[in-house]
Amino acid sequence: MTTHPFLDLAPLTAARFASIEDRVARLLSTEQDVVIMQGEALLPLEGAIRGTAGPGTTALNIVTGPYGQTFGDWLRDCGATVVDLAVPFHAAVTAAQVREAFAEHPEIDFVSLVHAEAATGNTNPVAAIGEAVREHGALFYLDAVASVGAEPVLPDAWGVDLCVIGAQKAMGGPAGVSAVSVSERAWARMAANPGAPRRSYLSLLDWKERWIDGGRRALLHAPAQLEMLALEACVERIEAVGLDTVIARHTAAAAATRAGALALGGGLEPYVYEAEDAAPVATTLRAPSGVVASELVASALAADPALPLAAGGGALAKEMIRVNHYGADATREAVLGSLVALGAALTDRGLSVDVEGARRQAVANFS
Repeated sequence: MTTHPFLDLAPLTAARFASIEDRVARLLSTEQDVVIMQGEALLPLEGAIRGTAGPGTTALNIVTGPYGQTFGDWLRDCGATVVDLAVPFHAAVTAAQVREAFAEHPEIDFVSLVHAEAATGNTNPVAAIGEAVREHGALFYLDAVASVGAEPVLPDAWGVDLCVIGAQKAMGGPAGVSAVSVSERAWARMAANPGAPRRSYLSLLDWKERWIDGGRRALLHAPAQLEMLALEACVERIEAVGLDTVIARHTAAAAATRAGALALGGGLEPYVYEAEDAAPVATTLRAPSGVVASELVASALAADPALPLAAGGGALAKEMIRVNHYGADATREAVLGSLVALGAALTDRGLSVDVEGARRQAVANFS
């Protein structure tokens, strides 16, 4: 009987599992406990909210994209009182807006924020917001799934109590495992929360009490072995080239895409108005007037289905184009290919574009 190299592997030991957690902690420059959870990032994202929020919680839920809306739903489902701070999807929230919310609602004791919204292409100034949250004394929950690897993610320096990451975007790793760093304050909040999940796949407390407090000697259940090994390989690759190098590659890809799109013309323009608010993980573009974004993307992909192009989700499918230049696609080739394909699709619709000008501007940002 033939076998496959991915099969019949020796079981992943607790020591190996713990060593991968330690490497993820170093990636985040954190001294907090890091728990690698055996599922896509929605698992720790929901588990962290349900573990720390309840009927006595007043949460400031910052909405700069669809994930912020989801977090508000989870918080309300937990019985929390939710104050939504929503800004247009083409912008970022500011620390001043957060401070204004604290002044209006001094009872706020929990803040939820998405660092970078890959779905809308914006990124939020977490360091400045974290300073405001620390001054107020609230617990700080951060979704850094899209941002990690594309820009700095520093939970300790920013005062983040719960920082969730996933490897499937800028890190270029697997989607089947994810991680969360947890502060002592967050552990204490969970321990005091009667509604925190226990003996549940969503439970962070189970990992604390049965894994961390036990010296990380016995795993709760059989780990997702292939995904864990893929995560280990992913972190090794980042360590080998340097996290700063990986971040610089994403920064260049974002700048090149934005500059190239502006030079391309044809009515295409950045969806996020200010360059400083644009996420390095993905660039969103607004389709020209009278052009349906999803149809334009479909035409562009017809020539090369491997390009990292997508239309916006839901209602945004009519107006938004996403260039997902993350992970293996944070390259000059992926950016240039996307711009050329969009240029061809715009030309087919009778719009005038400057493909060579777009190339020049994109290349200049990679030099």
